[in-house]
Amino acid sequence: MHAQAEGIKAKFDALRPMLDERTRRLWAAAEAKAIGWGGISRVAEATGMSHGTVRSGLRELAAGRPEAEPRRRVRRPGGGRKRLTERDPELASALERKLGPVTRGDPMAPLRWTCSSAARLAEELRAEGHGVSERTVNRLLHGLGYSLQANRKTLERKRHPDREAQFGHISRRVQEFQQRGNPVVSVACHRRELAGQYRDAVREWRRKGNPEEVQAYYDFAAPKLGRPIPYGAHDVTPDASWVSVGTDHGTAEFAVETLRRWWREMGRSAYPKAGALLVTADGGGSGSSRSRLWKLELQGLADESGLEVSVCHFPAGTSKWTQIEHRMFCHVTQNWSGRPLVSREVVVELIGPVRTKSGLTIRPERDGNGYATGRKVTREEIRDLSLKRDEFHGEWNYTLAPRPRI
Repeated sequence: MHAQAEGIKAKFDALRPMLDERTRRLWAAAEAKAIGWGGISRVAEATGMSHGTVRSGLRELAAGRPEAEPRRRVRRPGGGRKRLTERDPELASALERKLGPVTRGDPMAPLRWTCSSAARLAEELRAEGHGVSERTVNRLLHGLGYSLQANRKTLERKRHPDREAQFGHISRRVQEFQQRGNPVVSVACHRRELAGQYRDAVREWRRKGNPEEVQAYYDFAAPKLGRPIPYGAHDVTPDASWVSVGTDHGTAEFAVETLRRWWREMGRSAYPKAGALLVTADGGGSGSSRSRLWKLELQGLADESGLEVSVCHFPAGTSKWTQIEHRMFCHVTQNWSGRPLVSREVVVELIGPVRTKSGLTIRPERDGNGYATGRKVTREEIRDLSLKRDEFHGEWNYTLAPRPRI
C-alpha cells in the first residue's frame, strides 16, 4: 500500500467508530479533494469504500447541505432497500391465508395468536416462492396484531348463583370471630410432591458448573418415599401456620388430625379463652362439604377441645381463593423450588424456614400415622352429631357443638 494511503487508513481506523454512513462518506470526499488528482483511488484503497461512494461525497460537498434536510437523517429520503412487502405485495395476503386455519381468538379483537411457529410459516412461504425469513414473519405477525401468548386460566365451571354471597358471608363470619377473640383457621391440602432425586425446572443460584444431579426419569414415585402430603392449618389473625406432612393417605381423618395438632401445639396457648373456632375450607377434597367423615372427625375435635367448631366452605371451583393458598402455600412452593425433595425429612426442613415480609411463621411436623381409605360413616353416627346448619346455605355453613360427656 502506498505510504499516503497508509496514513489515510490510520486516520480512518481511528475515526471509524465515531462516524456514521454520511459522515464517513463526507470525510473520505474531503481527503480525496485535499489529495487532488488520484485522491479518489487513494482513499478508496485505504478505506475500502467504493469509488462511487467517494464521488457521491464529493458531489455533496460541492452542493453544500440543504437547509430543509433533517439534521439527523443519514440517507436521503427514499434511500435504502425497499420493504419486502413493497417488493412482494402478495406476501401479506399469503401469510394471512396460512394463518386462517390455525388462528385463535376473536377475529374482531385487536389481539390474536397462532399455533404455527414463525419458522414453519417462513418455510411454507418460501416453498411458494416468497423470499422471507423467520425474523420477517415475526415482524409481519406483530403488524397483523398477533403475539406470543400462554394459556390463561379463566374458564370456570358454571357458577353457583350465590357464589359471591357466600364470599360475603365468609368475610362477615371471619370478622365476627376475630372481634370476639376467637381463632379463624384456613385449611387446605397442598399438592402431592414426588419425593426423590427428581428434577425441578426452577433454577437456583449455585457454583458455576455444579448443578444438582437428579434422575433422568420420574414417571413413578420412589417406592420407599412415596408422595409426601402437606396439609396446612393457617391461623389468619397472627399469620401463623401448622403443616402436617403425611405419608399415607390424604383423608378427612388426616385433615382433622392436622387441625387437632394445630390446636394442641399452637392454638390453645394463643387463645386460652377461646370458646369457638372458625374453619374455612375448600368445597371438595378431604374437607369436602359433602364428606360425612369430615363432619364426624370435626365432632370428635369439638368434643375433645370443648370448642364450638364452625365451618364455612368456599364454593366449588374457588379452592385457590382460600387464605392459606395465598398467604402460606405459595411461599412454601417458592422455598423448595429448584431443590430435589430427596426425603420426607427434607420436605419438613424446607417448610420450616419459610418467612415473609408480613411475618409468616410455620411449624411443620411429619405425621407418620396410617389413614385408611374407604371408611364408611353410618346414618346413626350422623344422627348423633351435634350439628346445626346455618340458615344461609346450611350445606356450606354449619357448626358442631361439643357433646356432653357421659
